[in-house]
Amino acid sequence: MSVTLTDQDKLTLRIAAWGAVSLMSAAGAAGSAHKAATEGSIALTSATGLVGHVLTKAPKGVKYGKSTAALADQVLPALTAAMSLLKQQEPAEADNFRRTVIVAVEASARTHQGEPSPTMAEMARKITEALDAA
Repeated sequence: MSVTLTDQDKLTLRIAAWGAVSLMSAAGAAGSAHKAATEGSIALTSATGLVGHVLTKAPKGVKYGKSTAALADQVLPALTAAMSLLKQQEPAEADNFRRTVIVAVEASARTHQGEPSPTMAEMARKITEALDAA
């Protein structure tokens, strides 16, 4: 089956994945937000398949919320929408997208020594929940 994504579909995937990394960075701001974002970004740009081709670029011109709550209001629904979209078109790519986002979230959380902070762990849980809601 050939997967056809519109420009809007690609934007949704990018907002969801790159936004998840931004959420982890915001949740880890007490540590090294820059390092969390860098590690998560590397994971996204290392993805393969259709998802990898889409996520090589961060979304351009997107105005994310100015608070963590506002960012979550944009990103968490986008994660669910991205999963729904991919499940309809190609379930294997939905699995690939989910794994890619989870790897990016885990990479973002590993920037701290020892266990992730409770805030980062809770954000990772919310991201996973949004991915699984589809």
